[in-house]
Amino acid sequence: MKEDFSDLIQYLDSRFNKIEGDFIDLKKEFNDLQTSVDAYAKKADKFFEELVMLSHKVDRHEKWLLQIADKLGIKLEY
Repeated sequence: MKEDFSDLIQYLDSRFNKIEGDFIDLKKEFNDLQTSVDAYAKKADKFFEELVMLSHKVDRHEKWLLQIADKLGIKLEY
């Protein structure tokens, strides 16, 4: 009583091939997403570095304005 499982094997093989294809597509989409997130993180890091530099520049200018006002005898109010 030998049974022929060729139809079942063919069906399961096609299902596993589809799942494997879906997994490959998902992996590619994940890699694309990861690349996008990395690019955004790099831009955000650069932005924050520039923001810190700008903050230091404003602080320096404020210090100079206070020194100039002091030399001229002007009281600056906020």
